[in-house]
Amino acid sequence: MADPARARKIADRIKEVIAGNLESIVKDPDLGFVTITDVRVTGDLQHASVFYTVFGDDAQRERSGRVLEANQGKLRSFVGRQLGIRLTPTLELIPDALPETASHLDDVLRQTRERDEQLAQSATGAQYAGEPDPYKKPREDADQSEG
Repeated sequence: MADPARARKIADRIKEVIAGNLESIVKDPDLGFVTITDVRVTGDLQHASVFYTVFGDDAQRERSGRVLEANQGKLRSFVGRQLGIRLTPTLELIPDALPETASHLDDVLRQTRERDEQLAQSATGAQYAGEPDPYKKPREDADQSEG
């Protein structure tokens, strides 16, 4: 098992190499605006998971994903030449769910703000039910009769 610091360095280098040269390696007009968000390398340096996002709609994401999968071998051989290590890790290209998660969180926060505003509007002018001080207290007249 390799040193975790070495695995992290190799992951960072793979990210730089792919991100900087993606358009020159994959010469396909169907490739959209792709951003490499993260790379994770296993401890034995045999496998690298490359996370990417594509700017655009679902159809563009799907087309770009197919193009990347079709050019996976080219990417791996280019990474191998650039890294200069004995074994080039296999590349697994994974679409990153970060943008979808972020938009979902934005929606949830927006809905929460709207509910808070509705609650604040319904609370204006509201009064407590019952007495102003609902806690039980010993009766004052009972205390005076005992003494």
